[in-house]
Amino acid sequence: MDPLVVVAKLQKVLQQNLQRIGDTMISGGIDNMEKYQYMLGQARAYQYMLQEISNLLKAKEQKNEQG
Repeated sequence: MDPLVVVAKLQKVLQQNLQRIGDTMISGGIDNMEKYQYMLGQARAYQYMLQEISNLLKAKEQKNEQG
């Protein structure tokens, strides 16, 4: 399997999980502050992972453009 396909699938799963957390938080599906803090931490972790993947892909694209 092509590594870029794997990365794309991983990004999709991370985006879906991030969206699910956001939807839950917005809809009032959290009944206490402990759950809110936990879900906020999850959301930040997903955002961080997505950003790191994006940064790695940018570096790969720049490398390909140079040579």
